[in-house]
Amino acid sequence: MDLDALRKLCLSFPGVTEQIQWGDALLFKVGGKMFAVTNLEPAPVWLSFKVDPELFPELTELPSIIPAPYLARAKWVALESRDALALTELAELLRASYDLVAAKLPRKTRESLLNVKSPKRALAKLPSKSHRATQSKSQKLRKSSAKSKRRK
Repeated sequence: MDLDALRKLCLSFPGVTEQIQWGDALLFKVGGKMFAVTNLEPAPVWLSFKVDPELFPELTELPSIIPAPYLARAKWVALESRDALALTELAELLRASYDLVAAKLPRKTRESLLNVKSPKRALAKLPSKSHRATQSKSQKLRKSSAKSKRRK
């Protein structure tokens, strides 16, 4: 997979942004959190991304895949060459990396990525007119009873 194909794939996921950081590192982020990093200049590591903790030991046993420098404790792997994984497998792993990072984002951020809000939640926040009228009457009664208790 070349850089253009990598960019096209990663930017196809909902809400992904890219950012150049640390000199020549191209980061792919979701909700401000990175899920994949590649170098724009030749380097010992071509691509790093987060993997499922259960998959981490299995992947790092494969040739040309190592624990990612500085990020291995967070279960990131690094590919030393572009052909370390088949294209379909790499695409699946990048999507899984995106999903792992997105799952840890705050709920509102995740919902905004999908632009889908639960209609039940939206309705629960907006009480009906009759409920609001009942609620305002009960609030007035509580206030007046509190005032009368203070007078006594």
